[in-house]
Amino acid sequence: MATFLVTGSNRGIGLEFCRQLHERGDQVIAVCREPSDELKALPVRIEAGLDQTSRDAPDQLIRRLEGEVLDGVVLNAGILESIALEKLDPDAIRRQFEVNALAPLLLAKALVDLMPAGSKLSLMSSRMASMDDNTSGGSYGYRMSKAALNSAAKSLAFDLKPRGIAVAILHPGLVQTRMIGFNPNGIAPESAVQGLLQRIDALSLETSGTFWHANGEVLPW
Repeated sequence: MATFLVTGSNRGIGLEFCRQLHERGDQVIAVCREPSDELKALPVRIEAGLDQTSRDAPDQLIRRLEGEVLDGVVLNAGILESIALEKLDPDAIRRQFEVNALAPLLLAKALVDLMPAGSKLSLMSSRMASMDDNTSGGSYGYRMSKAALNSAAKSLAFDLKPRGIAVAILHPGLVQTRMIGFNPNGIAPESAVQGLLQRIDALSLETSGTFWHANGEVLPW
């Protein structure tokens, strides 16, 4: 039995991670600002009231986790604010950088002290971070912040390898969640998380730092 910590666990992909990890027999620590009714209904440990953009959030969480050993960490929390060139909003761009890039990096730095050799750190990115795959432009804050997250995750893969911790950079695909208005063209969270867990389970130090689609495709930078 492994112990996984999942952020952004109150809905969408994070909630589905908690559900599937529990169903396969793993212990789950669900981290969020405010738990949804769906999360409360799961028999998992909930650590609520944590705003990951707060300066002391990592220290608060570490105090709550005293004595825990984490076999897997899934840093899933993020926001999307679609911003076109004609309507650039510096505050919205900064907000996405803080939530999507800086907050997970600071949380990863704090949590790795609870992660033994052989554990796995997964950061939820997006295909929209890819330079080569950008064929439509726009979404400035989101694209920029997720590209920054990828850069941080790649560095983490190098820095954590001597400690035996592998790092996955993951794109879930187009998923029917609130973040994208439950786009009918998307796949169900259940299908996305099944693929993401396959990528995490197969992760090794040799493949650490790879940017994957949930379906197993290696994505271009």
